[in-house]
Amino acid sequence: MKLYSVETAKFKLDGGAMFGVVPKVLWNRTNPADANNRIDMAARCLLIEDGKRLILIDNGIGNKYDSKFGSNFALDASVSLDASLHALGFAREDITDMVLTHLHFDHCGGSTVWADPGVTAKPAFPNATYYVQKSHLAWAQAPNAREKASFLKENIDPIVASGQLELWDGEVELVGYMKLKVINGHTEAQQLPLIQYKGHTILFAADLFPTAGHLPLPYVMGYDVRPLLTLEERKGFLEALSKEEMILFYEHDPVNEMGTVGINEKGAYFSAETFRLQDL
Repeated sequence: MKLYSVETAKFKLDGGAMFGVVPKVLWNRTNPADANNRIDMAARCLLIEDGKRLILIDNGIGNKYDSKFGSNFALDASVSLDASLHALGFAREDITDMVLTHLHFDHCGGSTVWADPGVTAKPAFPNATYYVQKSHLAWAQAPNAREKASFLKENIDPIVASGQLELWDGEVELVGYMKLKVINGHTEAQQLPLIQYKGHTILFAADLFPTAGHLPLPYVMGYDVRPLLTLEERKGFLEALSKEEMILFYEHDPVNEMGTVGINEKGAYFSAETFRLQDL
């Protein structure tokens, strides 16, 4: 088995939304904002090569967006899933398993490509089985007003109609070295892969810990639909991460690919060490 870090996009989001009630004077130290109060973001995915199986975890924003969408999020067109896969010697047709942590556009936009531009889309991975939590799909198909802009039909409906989608109901073990943990604070039934690799335990952090700057316990995103539940979920994971020396894989950190968690004498959690996947 071999793991690869796959960069699929660089973009920007509002720093205040990314850090919720945390004052800017604090979060700006680790995630500096531009003149429009936006912070740099990555859409970093994880690829697992295991014999004839090629498992991709999330797939970024994709390429179906128009110029207005691209401008709103300051998307860098020079970074793409296809280019990153090609650099590793792979293509979308090689993917056998597509694990989606959740269906927000910055995590699943690459799931589909235009068949008829602007009208109909089709699955981007013709030979893959897609996986998502059953309750999360139902949530995404009848979105609340708070999340509606994050769930785009062109990213979701084609994979539902394709027959390539497998729905899970709760925590599962996809393969012996990867379990999916389900949490409900950020959105209904976000699933986080927990992976055993080279003697390490790696948590694909998705939107529970989007960047290394989000490690302090109260640093909950304004996007979360159940922020107090997120707080409890973060506490449980942070205790395990710091005590068991687990590693975080950061999906959205523009600089830090992976890292460990420390706890100081006051009981505050912090980024203890950052490194790259290739260093393991």
